[in-house]
Amino acid sequence: MSVLLTGAAGFIGSHLTERLLESGSEVVGLDNFDDFYDRSIKERNLTIARDSDVFELIEGDIRDASALASLPGHVDTVVHLAALAGVRPSIERPAEYNSVNVDGTVSLLEFARERGIKRFVFGSSSSVYGNNEKVPFSEADPVDHPISPYAATKKAGELTCHTYHHLHEMGMVCLRFFTVYGPRQRPDLAIHKFARLIRDGRALPMFGDGTTQRDYTYFEDILQGIEGALRFLGDHPERYEVINLGESQTISLQEMIRTVSEAMGMRPEIERLPMQPGDVVRTYADISKARDLLGYDPCTSFDAGVKKFVEWFEKEGVS
Repeated sequence: MSVLLTGAAGFIGSHLTERLLESGSEVVGLDNFDDFYDRSIKERNLTIARDSDVFELIEGDIRDASALASLPGHVDTVVHLAALAGVRPSIERPAEYNSVNVDGTVSLLEFARERGIKRFVFGSSSSVYGNNEKVPFSEADPVDHPISPYAATKKAGELTCHTYHHLHEMGMVCLRFFTVYGPRQRPDLAIHKFARLIRDGRALPMFGDGTTQRDYTYFEDILQGIEGALRFLGDHPERYEVINLGESQTISLQEMIRTVSEAMGMRPEIERLPMQPGDVVRTYADISKARDLLGYDPCTSFDAGVKKFVEWFEKEGVS
């Protein structure tokens, strides 16, 4: 298998690159090293991958037709993880998020159509569920009421993938990731941000009363799900599926803060703030479909995952 992996230098992408290389796949990584966070972090993420003879990195934007045209002709699979991420920044920059996440996805789908590529995995998000009152969230639930531009772009991506599946007989799996964490997590995400603030003796911003809940998913479980999606498309190239990848358990904000601070052996100061626009009350994945179709079996408890993250954080000294 020869995989074009967009967002290859990011948190999930860099780990997936290494996993694919270990399994014997060739990987062409495409990343534009967006300045959402420091480039040096992404460069460090690729340290292991760069040692492989079957890894090639192309620096470019998914919306750039010339960058896509320069990609090697032997690619037979696309895993599309590149995106502008983050709910709150999307409220401030909705046009940019739409351009990257929607137009960029169309560009990748056009690339796949022109090259005759029939396997396409799209990284979607649990944010598409909005404030869904029914729990756990099922793929059959209506997702017509996103509450942030980011969520809307991810839903648009899923719909566009379905259109290309229908018109061009491309096998598609759209994976809805639920709050992924672990080593190399983006520095703006809560667990990483809170660990940094705790280390520096600064107050943690707690939005709301601390009862909001997230289905935190350890990155290795996400990788297992992506690999399952690739196997599924190998066996069922005619299918289009939307599939949740989570742990199917919820952790409150208060519990998350307690778990991170205990793993670091420090007691944090809390700054209580009002809920932020675009934030959902809870996320909670029904993963029965992932179990049935992908053989998905998440196995990392939140306590264990946070301890592994803190070990990495303290060793790397990430700023």
